[in-house]
Amino acid sequence: MVDLALQGGAVRASEAVSRSQALARLRLGDVAFRHLTRTAAIMVLLILSGVILSLVMGSLPALREFGFDFLIEQRWNPVTEKFGAAAPIYGTIVTSFIAMLVAVPVGLLIAVFLTELCPLWLRRPIGIAIELLAGIPSIIYGIWGLFVFAPFLQDTLQPFLIATFGNIPVLSSLFAGPPYGIGVLTASLILAIMVLPFVTSISRDVFSAVPPVLKEAAYGLGCTTWEVVRYVVLPYTRVGVIGGVMLGLGRALGETMAVTFVIGNAHRLAASLMAPGNSIASALANEFTEAVGDVYFSALIELGLILFLITTIVLALAKLLLMRLARHEGERT
Repeated sequence: MVDLALQGGAVRASEAVSRSQALARLRLGDVAFRHLTRTAAIMVLLILSGVILSLVMGSLPALREFGFDFLIEQRWNPVTEKFGAAAPIYGTIVTSFIAMLVAVPVGLLIAVFLTELCPLWLRRPIGIAIELLAGIPSIIYGIWGLFVFAPFLQDTLQPFLIATFGNIPVLSSLFAGPPYGIGVLTASLILAIMVLPFVTSISRDVFSAVPPVLKEAAYGLGCTTWEVVRYVVLPYTRVGVIGGVMLGLGRALGETMAVTFVIGNAHRLAASLMAPGNSIASALANEFTEAVGDVYFSALIELGLILFLITTIVLALAKLLLMRLARHEGERT
């Protein structure tokens, strides 16, 4: 009996030792995982800080030379080394705004059709087509826009807009001038096509996540499909929809090659959307390899800094909006 008791005690002691060793290994793995994730997060902050620091340091000669006049000056003359960012800033903001104005409603309508109205046999082909649009390289969009889309607009849409709005006081200045084909409007429409897959895909995914019981309850009360989308689907998914819109806007603000092909690359401000213009990304793509002199190079770096700040401000405002919506949802519940 004594031997059995001693053997049982030894077994329990060995089990306790093995259990403590297993717990120690788990704690070690947990500590290693925590430090690994923390290191990854710190690396993101370091990379972001390095980008900001390099942009600021590279922009110092232009900041000393032009100051804040760089933001409002239209002139861009590498010969006399007189530079201003008003035209690229204007082109970036206007093309992105028009692109989102076109892409967001169309993308939401496509997402609603796919989730609420589309036959099952047709959902997969349309979804695959949308995903393929997102995977096309931007330079392909640029080549297609220059050789196919711009001539099409020059022959059809632009003459129609000029003839239709030519006698209306405000719109006549927006759609004035000869139909060049290329220009701010063409670049905006190309951006809308490029942004559309992002808005559509994310909206479709968040619409699909709406609990069916909510929609079934609305249909049971006699709601139409539009009322279900308006009062059930969109309120339930607005945070995700806004996130998709902001993702598309970030793509539109920073798009380079497609815009470079069709915007016209003219450093001047023009009220007409038909006229050639410029954007920050296209200016950098066109002139960075040709920059001679410290001031010229620094002016281009400052353009990159401005684009970085615009994108950061837009994303920060989007984050604040999402936080506000989440807080209101919490107060409501």
